[in-house]
Amino acid sequence: MTSSKTARRPHHWRRDLIELAALFTAVAVADAIANLIGHQPDGPYLLVASAVALVATATFHTWWARRHSNAPPPEEPGAADPTPDEITGSVHGSGAGAGAEAGETVLWRMRTTVRDAPGSLAALCLVLARLRIDILTLQTHPLADGTVDEFLLRAPADLPAQELTRQISGAGGSATWIERADTHDLVDTPTRVLSLATRTALDAAELPLALRQLLGRCTIHSLPAVSVTGRPTGESAPVEGVLEETVMRLRDPSGGVISVERPHLPFTPTEFARARALVELDARLGPRVPRSEDILTLPEGNAITVRRADRSDLAAARAMHDRCSPGTLGLRYHGPVGDADRYLDHLLSPRFGRTLAVQTASGKLVALGHLLWDGDETEVALLVEDDWQRRGIGSELLSRLVQLAGEAGCDSVYAVTQSRNTGMVAAMRALELPLDYQIEEGTLVITARLTRATEPTRATELTRATDELTAQQTDGRPAQRSEPVERVRR
Repeated sequence: MTSSKTARRPHHWRRDLIELAALFTAVAVADAIANLIGHQPDGPYLLVASAVALVATATFHTWWARRHSNAPPPEEPGAADPTPDEITGSVHGSGAGAGAEAGETVLWRMRTTVRDAPGSLAALCLVLARLRIDILTLQTHPLADGTVDEFLLRAPADLPAQELTRQISGAGGSATWIERADTHDLVDTPTRVLSLATRTALDAAELPLALRQLLGRCTIHSLPAVSVTGRPTGESAPVEGVLEETVMRLRDPSGGVISVERPHLPFTPTEFARARALVELDARLGPRVPRSEDILTLPEGNAITVRRADRSDLAAARAMHDRCSPGTLGLRYHGPVGDADRYLDHLLSPRFGRTLAVQTASGKLVALGHLLWDGDETEVALLVEDDWQRRGIGSELLSRLVQLAGEAGCDSVYAVTQSRNTGMVAAMRALELPLDYQIEEGTLVITARLTRATEPTRATELTRATDELTAQQTDGRPAQRSEPVERVRR
């Protein structure tokens, strides 16, 4: 801003006097020259020629000043100057217009490191302009010895990523990383961060998912301070966290460590600060779980409630374990039945996933459904009390868990069970999603891909073998098709 003192310059009478004297001097000189030349035989022609020369000189000076007053600095020898259309299309062009002129386009996310010097970003923009690439968003991550520039680009579909990397390297970029992006990346960074903070504030189970969406393609592990057997694991991290190139470790507010790994791309201090702020927000808000409930009516007329569960339901979950048969617990936990209670504290923690509980009108828990974050993958698991099995409760829980996984952005979910667990196999098949089966020593892993297939696919030999195996090992009770349940949201 310019202050009022500097905006108003003092008015001096000496300057006016000098300008007036110069004006009179110029008039006198002009009159003397006119009288001298005018009395010559060719005087009038000389005066006209002089006037034409003065007008031509003034016109040329004006044209030259307008052309070169804002000229860009000269480039290196051999470099071609971008045309005005290229610069306009790269920096100011709209997405629809640029795409219509250049043909089919694709979205790229590019990150490169440049020197922290004036003109380094301009050199990158000039290269992108020559390649007819539209810059949609730009973020800068300052480093100690440079700057990481992250672009979201709309580029011609026929431009290879290798060529773009080569051109960026020639413009001074190093450690360039490029991957395909989609329309979901068009949201600007402040809006995305605020949205993730809101999701984390509403639900403690959202923290790992929010970190994954904040940092891009990465692997997140929640490492507890105490194992399921009650022994200390030794996992800890300082309050301020630790950043080591491609790994960051943050102190988990519920105990233990949140480990974030991204081997293909080092984290920047800016990303580390954002992740640490999100974890600090979670710590300040404390334990929290949404308390919405759904009232379901079973085919026989009994009303049950489906709601989110957390560690406050630990006693009720242990009581349900006591009412379950050893066979049911063995199908669920794949280990000694006596160790089943040890897993509940881990499973009911919102840090490791989401848990749905089914509660009767009397307040008893009769079923639990878990959606567990397992690094890059997501696991689903069900436990239904014996007296409440084959009433459609397991299928209802599984469909809700898959819906939660889809809302969280998961591409697939998997269930680990045994081949004789016909109820779980039937529930997974009832999802009507593409399924992959893996059988090894009696353990069956069923993976459901959440993106529906465009065309029906034939069952593989492995799928048919699985169906035959489960039909032969059924426990004698015929599988019943559950009737639709009535839902009331509360």
